[in-house]
Amino acid sequence: MENTPRANRIHIGIFGKCNSGKSSLVNALTGQSTAIVSDVAGTTTDVVSKSMELPGLGAVTFMDTAGLDDRSELGARRIESTRKAVERTDVAVMVFAGRPGREETEWSNMLRGRGIPVVAVLNKADAIDDSVAAVNAIADVTGLEPVVVSSVTGEGIEVLRDAVAAAGRSAADEVTITGDLVSEGDVVMLVMPQDSQAPRGRLILPQVQTIRELLDKRCTVISCVPENMSSSLAALAAPPKLIITDSQVFAVVNGMTPPESMLTSFSVLFANYKGDIREFVAGAAAIDRLNEASRVLIAEACTHAPAGEDIGRVKIPNLLRKRVGTGLKIDVVGGSDFPDDLSEYDLIIHCGACMFNRRHVLSRIAKAREYGVPITNYGVTIAYLTGILGKVVYPGAGR
Repeated sequence: MENTPRANRIHIGIFGKCNSGKSSLVNALTGQSTAIVSDVAGTTTDVVSKSMELPGLGAVTFMDTAGLDDRSELGARRIESTRKAVERTDVAVMVFAGRPGREETEWSNMLRGRGIPVVAVLNKADAIDDSVAAVNAIADVTGLEPVVVSSVTGEGIEVLRDAVAAAGRSAADEVTITGDLVSEGDVVMLVMPQDSQAPRGRLILPQVQTIRELLDKRCTVISCVPENMSSSLAALAAPPKLIITDSQVFAVVNGMTPPESMLTSFSVLFANYKGDIREFVAGAAAIDRLNEASRVLIAEACTHAPAGEDIGRVKIPNLLRKRVGTGLKIDVVGGSDFPDDLSEYDLIIHCGACMFNRRHVLSRIAKAREYGVPITNYGVTIAYLTGILGKVVYPGAGR
């Protein structure tokens, strides 16, 4: 379970005011000294993450955030870090150390407004004179019935774990990588270029995760490089049900795909698995509206050192400028960097986001929608620019 990628874990954010006992609560929940504990307000600065297995839910990542009322010199930065943590929060634990204040109430409302389940906790039960009055006040003001706990004595910790697990199960998406495209017994061919994008000696994460899912579905998996695709097809008794390839060789693979086989790419599958494929397909149409005065944002989930023929920094920009003109302005951001103001952009192109959890990608889609900026995905973009998007399949497309 420790080897489960963080992007595939339920993310549980711990929120509350300074010295409400958030860090102690994380330590109690995980059974480890995960977070720094101090009586000094503002000890937690950047978000502290701990991955573990939570009984009843499975692989999770706890995120210990800075105090919501931090008014120290660095407070604004700390709270901004906490706001960014919201973007990847599947379940929020709001920690109270007494009667609710303005900060806890406002943040609880904001989290629920984003569709994030909130579990309220009255912490430090061992030190509160009238916990019943505090519980009633929290319920009256926020509409949340808190779990009463003590990180010191362990009171209520198991009850809280159960409540968080229940909220996590309700928040968990049942989306899979290949969805309804394949079923048990199907033959699936993976056409995977082994170039500078694929480090020697290992496969990239989307390929590994896709292979694992196909094996779990009891499919037969055939793997090859584009140069050997024809001979690999010839070795099969019948064409494969589905061919999955890297988006950058879409055109080449499409030319060799038998008419009986469906075609897609890892990036297109992850556009559905991690985001909203229909939004991405609709967003690709904005490419036709671009001109040399337009500005495009390319967003990568990882922060790898760019390779010579990097798909996001070289290949897609080259394809776009060939289509639109060399004057097209393109900005590239990586990792957690994402502009607060999207108003200057005419299109956003996001990677497959194998390093992000789904909530994180959906929050970026929601932000693009808020600014009225079309958003699409690497694989969808390449399929659109090469004229084969209509042939590409994705889960739920009814094919």
